[in-house]
Amino acid sequence: MNESAPEHDFVLRPHRSLGPRGFLVVMALIGGVSFTAGTIFMVKGAWPVMGFFGLDVLLVWFAFRMSYRAARQRERVVIDNGTLTVMRRRPDGRVQSWSFPSYWSRTDMETDTAGGRKLYVGSHGRRVRIGAFLPQTELVEFRHTLDDALQLSRAAKPFA
Repeated sequence: MNESAPEHDFVLRPHRSLGPRGFLVVMALIGGVSFTAGTIFMVKGAWPVMGFFGLDVLLVWFAFRMSYRAARQRERVVIDNGTLTVMRRRPDGRVQSWSFPSYWSRTDMETDTAGGRKLYVGSHGRRVRIGAFLPQTELVEFRHTLDDALQLSRAAKPFA
């Protein structure tokens, strides 16, 4: 890629509707309800139940933490100087990259047995799946956007 801005630059990331403040509110509510219910059971003589209510809060906290960790992944799709590049940053920080000549690159959408769609981009027999974490409607919309960008790139630099 050159030093100037690329022709087309897309960043895909998973959406998380609950921000840090909302997370604290939800955890406080779950913790408060669990503590109250556990205390009631403890007063009635069923004290071991209190530990299970604490375990529930811990499991919900862990599930949220794993969800936020998964949200750190990113995919960047760049079309520049006749090259389409897909860069994927995984939640653990590892980065993978694939490059294809943009003139020959095509998108392909497959439907699996459950009716879900998978988007691929590639050229000359090689391809990579992109946007696996996107909702189906956004995936279809991104395919159209990427197809338009590839068409513009082909028109600007034929046979690059």
